[in-house]
Amino acid sequence: MGQSLENRLVVAISSRALFDLEESHRIFTEQGLEAYSRYQIQHEDVVLEPGVAYGLVQKLLRLNEGAEKRVEVILLSHNSADTGLRVFNSIQHHRLDIQLAAFTNGASPWRYIEPFSADLFLSADSSDVVKALDAGYAAAAIVPSRVTARKDEELRIAFDGDAVLFSDEAERVFQEQGLAAFAASEKAQARRPLSGGPFKNFLAALHRIQSEYPVEKAPIRTALVTARSAPAHERVIRTLRAWDIRIDEALFLGGLPKGEFLKTFGADIFFDDQKGHVEAAAGHVATGHVPHGISNRNGR
Repeated sequence: MGQSLENRLVVAISSRALFDLEESHRIFTEQGLEAYSRYQIQHEDVVLEPGVAYGLVQKLLRLNEGAEKRVEVILLSHNSADTGLRVFNSIQHHRLDIQLAAFTNGASPWRYIEPFSADLFLSADSSDVVKALDAGYAAAAIVPSRVTARKDEELRIAFDGDAVLFSDEAERVFQEQGLAAFAASEKAQARRPLSGGPFKNFLAALHRIQSEYPVEKAPIRTALVTARSAPAHERVIRTLRAWDIRIDEALFLGGLPKGEFLKTFGADIFFDDQKGHVEAAAGHVATGHVPHGISNRNGR
């Protein structure tokens, strides 16, 4: 019997984002593919430890408990089927309900985002992430971190605004003309909704699941964590209202460091386009870099 992924939140993830494969990756970069393959086959019964995005995946899959299947997590991996056996053995050991996968034996696995209808792609390979974003998909490069995941069951996801949830049209004004011009532009266009960024559809997919519950009982909580401040806040609020998408918490920080605020929110993951914000946040919560928009145009 065939199955369909329609009406599910589909998250595609690489093996290095899901598990700690740093030792294996070091062997690959220092000794090459043959040594890497030999190492993985020799260690295929050695269980891999959780990686940066493991806690996020656990909570995503927990959304399927006691209900029809809402979430599908799919493995997209550079491994071959042979070397990927260790990854699937580890998935089974950790009792993760991940059944679908594409092992591409060195080819770019992001190409399978479309046929799997994935709403989000998470990878440790930034080049794959850039290609996915350029093709119009929500994607982020997982940043190395030793932050311990929260143990409660609620899934909390935080987003930057410009170039992540929204297009980079306002950010371009800021970078090309300065803060005063940005503030004036946003105030003048406060009632004109911003265009959607690469993560708009992913947020909408989360919102669909949230909408099945009373607000106070929803298993997902979202936050906008942005460097904007008044008067540039109004356009953001009106944009989300025009999209008919709920955001649970909105933090307008005016350039303050985001890390402590993300820790207080309890984000299971945070998505931002600017490397400086990403590196600072990774000391507090799991973080994904979204190399999209004007801030990443040169030298990405």
